Amino acid sequence: MKISVEISYYPLREEYIPPILGFIDRLKSYSELQIRSNGISTHIFGNYKQVMNALTIEIEKSFEIPASVFVLKIINSDLQIYSNSNE
Repeated sequence: MKISVEISYYPLREEYIPPILGFIDRLKSYSELQIRSNGISTHIFGNYKQVMNALTIEIEKSFEIPASVFVLKIINSDLQIYSNSNE
């Protein structure tokens, strides 16, 4: 099953940009996933189990920073054709 995830990461700290960019870079290392980012969120497209596995691993790594907040929307469809974001 193909899914689409819209995810936003809010590390509640003064230096918030490096953790966000690190999270996105780690997601991009999963060749089986399609990743698109914009100034507000990152969109992830792929097979359900592969996407959820990558998110489980990478969110856990991000939680090493105290007060890390993630907001996710998950849909059971490939919405990649509607994404206007840059890779």
